[in-house]
Amino acid sequence: MAKILIAEDDRISQKLAVKIVEELGHTAYVSPHGKHAYEALMASNDFDLLLTDIMMPEMDGQQLIKTLRGDQQFDALPIIIMSAVVGLNDISNLLKLGATLFLAKPLDRQELQNYITRCIGCHKSCRD
Repeated sequence: MAKILIAEDDRISQKLAVKIVEELGHTAYVSPHGKHAYEALMASNDFDLLLTDIMMPEMDGQQLIKTLRGDQQFDALPIIIMSAVVGLNDISNLLKLGATLFLAKPLDRQELQNYITRCIGCHKSCRD
């Protein structure tokens, strides 16, 4: 079972992501914005995956990714972006910043499950 942090300010997207994570047998933790997610990660660096939106108050997803990738302890943390408001150039830039995968909203259950399974498998083998 993995610990997955979900940084998402939209309640509907939060609930859907939590449900999908829990259906896979993992534990979901929700942060309402990027700053809260960063603080949660700093307080407990034992999360296996970060799912993050891009457009959020306090600290957006892009700044969250930049901040995390600037800290060596989060080098191997898989980050899946969930967003409806970015174009191809934006996606490319986010992946260059250090995001692992991009998933368009509205969330597709099967696609998110596949992404989570891929990221968790890779992260666990990298940690062992």
